[in-house]
Order: sequence, then structure tokens, then C-alpha cells
Amino acid sequence: MAALFGRRMRRGAASTAVAAAAMAALSASGAPTVVSGQPAAAAADRPSASAPDQEAPSVTGDSPYHTELPPLKGPGRNDPPDETPTTGSAESGIPATVLDAYRKAEASLAASNPRCRVPWELLAAIGKVESGHARGGRLDGNGTTPSPILGPVLNGVGFADISDTDGGAYDGDTLHDRAVGPMQFIPQTWESWGRDGDGDGRRDPNNIYDAALAAGSYLCAHDRDLSVEGDLHQAILGYNRSQEYLRTVLHWYDYYRKGAVQIPDGSLPAPSAPTGNGTTTPPPGSVRPGTPSPSPGKPGKPAEPGDGGSPKPTPPPTTPPTTPPPATPPPTKPAPATRLADLGEGTLSAPAGERFADRLAVRAERADKKPAAEAKVRFTVAGETGTAFEDGTTTATVTTGADGVAKAPALLAGGKPGALTVKATLLGTTEPVSLGLRGEVTAPRADKLVRTDEAELTCEAGVTFEGRVALAATREGRAAPGVAATATVLAGADGADGDKAADKGPYFLTPGDEPAEERRTRELPLTTDAKGRLVLPELHADDTTGTFRLRVETTGGAVVVLELKVTEAA
Repeated sequence: MAALFGRRMRRGAASTAVAAAAMAALSASGAPTVVSGQPAAAAADRPSASAPDQEAPSVTGDSPYHTELPPLKGPGRNDPPDETPTTGSAESGIPATVLDAYRKAEASLAASNPRCRVPWELLAAIGKVESGHARGGRLDGNGTTPSPILGPVLNGVGFADISDTDGGAYDGDTLHDRAVGPMQFIPQTWESWGRDGDGDGRRDPNNIYDAALAAGSYLCAHDRDLSVEGDLHQAILGYNRSQEYLRTVLHWYDYYRKGAVQIPDGSLPAPSAPTGNGTTTPPPGSVRPGTPSPSPGKPGKPAEPGDGGSPKPTPPPTTPPTTPPPATPPPTKPAPATRLADLGEGTLSAPAGERFADRLAVRAERADKKPAAEAKVRFTVAGETGTAFEDGTTTATVTTGADGVAKAPALLAGGKPGALTVKATLLGTTEPVSLGLRGEVTAPRADKLVRTDEAELTCEAGVTFEGRVALAATREGRAAPGVAATATVLAGADGADGDKAADKGPYFLTPGDEPAEERRTRELPLTTDAKGRLVLPELHADDTTGTFRLRVETTGGAVVVLELKVTEAA
């Protein structure tokens, strides 16, 4: 079936009649019915009463869409009325990466918004109508189109008039907006509904995973339940306020629900791209969408008495002349970035030897403070902590996305606590532009502490405990070296005296030349060695008998509590 493009604007009666004839052929296929009680020609492109708010732009800004319909069973278009769409044919094929994106969006929304019940087949129907499944699945390894899929300039000539809202960051045009990506979002809608579907930290309308999740989220707006026909129709009309568009999407939705085939990426022929007036070159003998079609000549007037009884000849049909649309101006190159804005919230910190939980991020902006796409930002780590990016380097260059954001690679904290700075520098500017982003490496920590000795922790009053307590500290199953710990002798075996240090009972001796009485302590700071081990100094008993507790706690909250017993001297 020849690929055509619809115009997202109200059509004339002649064009409506052509659309009605095409829809009449499909009405017997069993596809969902959209308008009842009216002839198709009368409702072919009339906005629905349930359409979204007409004051706000639709997702696509009512730019062109593919109007080809699913194939029918049988040898031709004029088969009997009981035909249904054929599945398993080439038309039912969906490129593998695109199909994966539709299904992952469905799964994500089923978890985050189960009420909506958005089916992947609906996303596939919209993706088919909007971009032919990302130009037949022509994507890179990350699911991003090699070049942007752009709709025509929305300059009011045949389409909506939407002045630039993104400074050309998404669509490359600083005068007017254009629909962008496999799901054809206009920039202002993407700003509100854009999603990160592939988890790379960016919202890219040219990435099929991001775009599919964003489309599903938009369809689910206003607490819709897409298993309800009214909500389903209203959601689709939010994409394009055209009954013809609604019918086209519903036909593909019904078609994919009856079966779809996964095919290799790029194996579908790429659809023709729309021109500025939302049409493709029509095949021979067809009528270009949006232009009047020839009307059949009126039958001859009945013969007047005395004119020989023959009808008067009917003049041949004429086609009104059409004025070609004005040429679409080439997109202007976005203005360069002139400044950087810090997107962080305060100082980042991580314990020594661990990965920073957050990534440093900046936004490149133009002079008008709008985001600057494709700007290069260099991140450089400085300081004495030994911190570096996860690949071991201290310098990384990142290119900003359409939102102007550049995220530094993940940082791995060094082994030495202290302050660090990551310098973000905007490259390609005549004047130096940089930001100093602060970070901190805190003391290393352990999440588990276990005793490794078997010494008996009982002795008589006035003597020294035999053996020394030994412990091992780990973090996520690995030895935790350099972790600070505190050993405290507590009064009472049942915690009745709280967790404060005892004023009598077992004690440690601190190093020094002072008399032993002056070096007694019941609270001692310690640090694990290179293998995460802790060996406590000797414990001594004074003349107090009873049961005491020895608590050892590390930075990070790992704790061991041991029982000490002091008996009467023999």
C-alpha cells in the first residue's frame, strides 16, 4: 500500500471525501469503530467532543503523520466485507529494538501506574503512524536515531504556529518548533513529559526507549484507564486532534493486537519523510492529501422538448489550481554555549574506597540561559584524596544532550579522607568558562564486624585477662582497612546503666611513660589494619567483681558486644 502522510489540520470537503472512501473500505475489517451514527465523510476530520484542551498544543503540534493502513486479507482492497487485517505479513513486522522499547515502556508503566493499563500495541500503533517505527528501525546500539527525525517547521503555514521554545536545542530551529524523534514530540511537550527510558541519565527524544516511555506516560495523563474506550480515544486525540488520525491509530492498534512479528533492525523500508506541507509525492493516479480531488462530472441535464431527446454534454471535471506552499526555511544553527550552571545540591561525599552515590552534573547554557546542546564539557578531579573516575582516570570530556546537561562519569573515592574539587570546563569558548564542584571523602566504614579469637573472657579480680580480643571488619564482603572503631567497657550485663563507659571494672592501658594508674581507660579508639583486622590491647581487671560488657563499634555502624566476667580472687 502506498505510504501517504496526513496533514494535521482541518481538510476541505473534497479531501474529506477521499479519506471517507478509504475508511469505508476498512470499516468492514472488524477494526475498532470510532464514530457511530454519522456518515464517515461527515466526521472524517471533525475534532471530537472529548478531545484534549484545544488551547494547549498537542504532543506533535499537529504535524504530519503516516496515513497508510494495515493490509487486508484477500487478493485486493475490494474483497468481501468480512475481511480482517492480516498478521504475520511484512506489515506486521516491528524492528527488534523498537519492539523491545515498546514492551519495556509497557512494563515500566504497569509498575508505576497500574491503573492506566497502557498496552505496548498502542505504543506500536502510534510509533508506526508517527515515524514508521523510527524509520524502519534505523537506530544505533543505544536505540537512538543516527540523525534526528524532524517534522516540518510549525510556522503556521498548513500547520500550527508554534514559536521556538527550546532555542533549537531539540529541533535545531531557533525560530519555530518542530516535532522531534520516533514518537514526534514538540520541544515544549518533551520538556514536561520527556522520560529516561534506558537509564543513561538523559532524556533524549531521539532515543526510542526514552520516547516510548514518554509517550506512554503522556497517554496515561489525567488518571486515564486505557482499557476504557473513552479514555483511550481521548489519549490518542492528545497526540493529534483529528478523527482521521484516531481511526488510523486504532486500526494499527487492532492489527498489532492480533499478532506482530519481530524483525531485524533496519529491515523495514524507511518511509518517505514529510515535506513542509505534510505530504509526500503521490503515486500516479492518486490524490495528494490536503488538495482538492477531481469531482465526477454531473450527469447531463434531461432533454428539453424539441432538442432531439439527447442529453447535453457534461463538461470535463476541472481541478482548482493549487498554490505550492512556501519553501521551508533551513533550520538555523543553535547559538553556542556561554556559561555553565551547577545542577548539584550541595557537597557530594562518599566514604573512602566507595563509589559516590551521585554523579556531578552541569548544564551548558546560551546567553539567553536556554540549554545548549552538543557542547563539550571537560571534568577534571583535583585534590589529595586519591579520588578518580571509575576507569582510573582523573579527566573526562562529555558532550551535552538536547537538554544541555553533561554528567560526569561515576567517581570512586580514594583511600584518604578529605576535600576534593572537580573542575568543569566549557570547551570551545574564547573566554575561559569553568565551575569548581566540591566533594568530600569521608572516613572509610564497615558494615560487618565479627570476632575471630577464642579467648576466655573471664578472670579473677586484680589480674590480666588471658589472650586478646581479635575482630575482622568487612564492607560488602570485602576487608575494610583503615576503618575507625571504638572499644568501650560498659557497666552491667543487661544494659541497665546505659551505653556509657563504666567507672570501674576491666580497663585498657594507653601507651606512655606515666604510671599505670594514670593510663587506665575504659574507652579506646582503634583503627583496622590493611586487612581489616582489629586486635585489642590487653584487658586488665581491677578489684571490682561482676559482669561487664565490652562493645566494639566501627564507623558505618558495625557492632560487636562481648561479655566480661570478673570473679573473686583465689
